[in-house]
Parts: sequence; structure tokens; C-alpha cells
Amino acid sequence: MPFSIRPLPSIAFRLPITLVLWIICLTMPAWADFKAGVDAYHRGDYATALRELRPLAEQGDHSAQFFLGVCYANGYGVPKNLELALQWYRLSSDQGNWLAQNDLGVMYQNGDGVVQDYEEAARLYRLGANKGYMVAQSNLAAMYYKGRGVRQDIREAFRLETLAAEQNFALAQRMLGLRYMDGTDIAQDYVQAHKWLNLSAAQGDEDARIFRDELAKEMTLDQIAEAQKLARGWTPKGK
Repeated sequence: MPFSIRPLPSIAFRLPITLVLWIICLTMPAWADFKAGVDAYHRGDYATALRELRPLAEQGDHSAQFFLGVCYANGYGVPKNLELALQWYRLSSDQGNWLAQNDLGVMYQNGDGVVQDYEEAARLYRLGANKGYMVAQSNLAAMYYKGRGVRQDIREAFRLETLAAEQNFALAQRMLGLRYMDGTDIAQDYVQAHKWLNLSAAQGDEDARIFRDELAKEMTLDQIAEAQKLARGWTPKGK
């Protein structure tokens, strides 16, 4: 689903597959077998990747189950099949895999292969968010901003978005910067807005760069210097 800039959306987000695979490699006990599957994936050899990973998934490994969910959801090496994607995501999610919990939440939020259910999406996002997963935190923040599946709570939304941004999640940094710039839900603060947009832009977010440059036209040189100093001194937190 395309991401629009304004109005501030409540779009659900998944991590790029390359970053997802890297995270899984860090969390999976049978890392050698999984690494063989990941290496095959990077070569574009999806048949080998699935051959390595499917037995692990069938043996109950939640990381491999999540990967199969990704493959079926996107048609990587197999025909796209949302029913099977849901099956593997659920198996992984039920074992506490926060990546699966987030992506399953995305499917419920968007109505992909299931009846759209904002409450279930928010529940799943919360599971991942409570484990400190930045993408789930950002997705849950969007639900709180819009009051979808939860009672609207701007303060909680801002808290969650900040947690995600502090973990160096570029999308959350951009959204936080826009909220500081807009000043509708929180006190307007151009210095903080510039800082967060700058951090997001540094990760390649072109929309954040555009907003930062437009914002700079409304700021004094001292404000810009302060924002740049804050960005240079910033370090990520959490997972």
C-alpha cells in the first residue's frame, strides 16, 4: 500500500526482507541451517532457501515459520498464498515471534486474506511493541493516533512513536518530525522537528529530506545549528 505524506496516515509497515533476515539470524537457535537458507535467498535461489527452511518450520522453529509466512505473503519462490502466509505467521506469532506478530497485525489491519479487524491488529502490534520491536511500536502508534482498534490516545501514540524513533527507525523519525513541525497534537518545536527529520533523511528517507529542507526555510540560523548539533550527538536506544 502506498505511503502518503499528509494527512498523517495510520499505514501498517513491515521491515524490508533483507533486514528481517538479518534480525532472524541473530535470534534463531539453528542459525547454521537458517543461514544456509538465507544465503540461498540472497543468491536468488528461492527453491534452495525454502528447502532448507521448511523442515525447520515444520519442526516448530518460529523463525523459520515466520520466513515461510514472508515467502507465501510475497510470492518468494512459491505462488503467493495469503492463506498459507497466515498459517505460518500464526504458528510463529503464537510462539512469541514479534516479527510475525507485527506482520500478522498488518494483514488484519489491511484485510489481507482475512476480514479486516483493527482490534486484532492492535492486539498483535501491542505484543510486538511490548517486546520493544520498533516497527510494531510505530504501527501501534498509528492506531492510537487514529483511534483504530483502540480508544484514541494521542499521548500514548506519541510515546510509542518516540520509542520507535529512538531505536533509529527512519519512518518513525520522519513521523515524529512531522508532528513536531505541525504542532497539532504536541507543542510545535522546529528544532526537534528538524533533528528527527534530519536523522530520518540520513538513512535515505527522501520525504524526510524534503520536509527538513522546507522547514529550514522557516527557521533561524541558530535554530538550525542547534538542531544539527542535537542530531550529531544523538545515539539510538533499545533493540
